[in-house]
Amino acid sequence: MDFEILIKMFPILLKGSVITVELTVLSVLIGSIIGIIVALMKISNNIVISKIATFYTWIFRGTPMLVQLFVIYYGLPSLGIKLQPFNAAIIGLSLNSGAYMAEIIRGGIQSVDKGQFEACKALGFTYFQTMKRVILPQTFKNIIPPVGNEFITMLKDTSLVSAIAMEELMRNAQLRMSATGRTVEPFFLAACLYLFMTTIFTVVFSRIEKKLSVY
Repeated sequence: MDFEILIKMFPILLKGSVITVELTVLSVLIGSIIGIIVALMKISNNIVISKIATFYTWIFRGTPMLVQLFVIYYGLPSLGIKLQPFNAAIIGLSLNSGAYMAEIIRGGIQSVDKGQFEACKALGFTYFQTMKRVILPQTFKNIIPPVGNEFITMLKDTSLVSAIAMEELMRNAQLRMSATGRTVEPFFLAACLYLFMTTIFTVVFSRIEKKLSVY
């Protein structure tokens, strides 16, 4: 292993790491919004709405993310929709994250005691008020651990967007390999950066979980 090459590659791969974090944060944030909507649809008493939400999670949890990215980036142009790699990556990652977040949030909502729904109804709360003021605040605290796991998983899964020419950490490592002919150094450095990022965010979510668990 040539440490001089590692030093030269570091700034380029570090720049790719910033893009990786950006993709992860945006995808999980958008995915969380999608997840809330889909979760509420899944627990709806309207069977049509519930089936639509179930179909969405079935598709995006049941097919590989790489296939989803390929369909969005390479398939949509045949319908006249051409996306830049960054936009295609965000859409693909967010839709995938949304399916998993929907199940996490649905489980969180259903973990809240049903008596609280009945109490809110007795107090005259609307469904929206019940969710906003009582159920969702408790849900968000309960789902911190699985959300943290989803964030870490998404951080690593962003490496798949290298297949659609998105220049994040993994893609930059591949480009460095092609440019230098070295295979060990770029991927070793990429692995170290992924490990560093996952460790940092694991600690962050662990502290959030501990803080919210204190009454």
